[in-house]
Amino acid sequence: EAYPELKASANMQQLSEELTSTENRIAFARQAYNDAVMSYNNRREMFPGSLIAGSYDFRPAALLEIGADEAHKRNVPRVQF
Repeated sequence: EAYPELKASANMQQLSEELTSTENRIAFARQAYNDAVMSYNNRREMFPGSLIAGSYDFRPAALLEIGADEAHKRNVPRVQF
């Protein structure tokens, strides 16, 4: 290869873009889930949903949140070159 540094740089750029894209998709999915949970919980508490929820013992759903204390506990893979 005539310019290995350029190819490595291009590969690094592509990896960086893919990681950013993946993080964005995860954030979008988390937000969509939390929006659905909020909608469910609100409908569960309002009439007539409250009657149905009480009859069938529907429980409130929890939001998907990762706090600072949980974030550092996760095993994040290291990318090495």
